[in-house]
Formats: sequence, structure tokens, C-alpha cells
Amino acid sequence: MKLYYSPPSPFSRKVRVAAAVLRLSEDMALTPVDTLDPADPLRDKNPLGKIPVLETNDGECIYDSAVIAAWLDEQAGGGGVIPRDPKARTRALVLEALADGLTDSAVLIVYESRYREPQERSAKWLAHQGGKIQRALAQLEQVPPALDGTPDIGQIALACALGYLDLRFSGEWRAAHPRLVAWFDDFTQRVPAFAATAGEPKLNA
Repeated sequence: MKLYYSPPSPFSRKVRVAAAVLRLSEDMALTPVDTLDPADPLRDKNPLGKIPVLETNDGECIYDSAVIAAWLDEQAGGGGVIPRDPKARTRALVLEALADGLTDSAVLIVYESRYREPQERSAKWLAHQGGKIQRALAQLEQVPPALDGTPDIGQIALACALGYLDLRFSGEWRAAHPRLVAWFDDFTQRVPAFAATAGEPKLNA
């Protein structure tokens, strides 16, 4: 199978870490793409032109990151990064949704600053997205998710979200969230694939 991705993309990273945890990385070829290039074959794989996209051995294209992670979990036998127990499963998927939403807001802030001239940027829009990030971080700081055994997809998504904040916002979130910093450090030590999938700031996403 083939993963169309960009190294700094937090959603691409989520899929790559999940694949590593599920021991499927060796079965996945990595194909870097440029989401801003109209001629990039990515748009033939996903008409939205968004990453990541997983192309299976049968030629089926799967997106977005949450769907890919669920598909990979099934391929690995189920119950790997998505728990079988209904309560644990719901908890993991809700955390994934929160982490992905945090990441979405961070990406939108980056794009607002990257693709608009200073005089065209909306302070109201930036504050709106920033508020989402701050509320998510505040909730997670109160009770960081417990790490015990194999990380679930919610925990993987959260680590990738925090990694993206480090990458694009110089780790400004750390000062006010010591519990979350401790959780992040613990995750990084437990999951070697996280450090191995670090992106490059100069690239898009």
C-alpha cells in the first residue's frame, strides 16, 4: 500500500505513528506530495487534494486520517489502536476528535498567516481559532489521558497535535500546561515512532 503525505503534516504523522504501532509500516510505501501543485497526482487520489491518502494494494483510495487509522486497525486484526471495549473505544474516538479539531484550528492559523498579506489577515478569525486551541488544551491539562500499554488513536492524535504546536508555534503551549507537557514527554519515550516521524518546518502543511 502507498501513503500520500507531507512530512510536517500532523494528520500524515498520525497515520504513520498508528501504522508503526500496528506494525504495518514496512507494508506502507511513503509518497511525498505537494498539496498546492495542481499537477500533483494527489488530486487524482483525493478530489479534495488533502492529505493523507492511503492507496491500498487493490487500488482503493482511503481518506481522511481517522478513516485510514480505522482501516489499518482492522487490517492488523482489530483492537490495536482502536479499543474493542465500547467505553474505551468511545473515549479514544472522542479524544481523537478533540485532538484533530485542535490540529485543524492550528493549521488554519498557519494558513491565514502564510497565504494572506498582513493587511488582509482577520484578527477575529485568528482569535476564534486560537480560542478553540486554548480551550482544548485547558481541558486536557486538567486530566491528561492515561498511558497504559499500547497507545490508542486518541492519544496518538493528541501527541501529533502537540508536536505540530511545537513545530509551528515554537512550543508556546508548554508554559501553561505542565501536566500535558509531562504526558507528552512520557508518550514520546513510550512510542519511538513519534520521534521517527518528525517533519521539516520548511515544507507545506
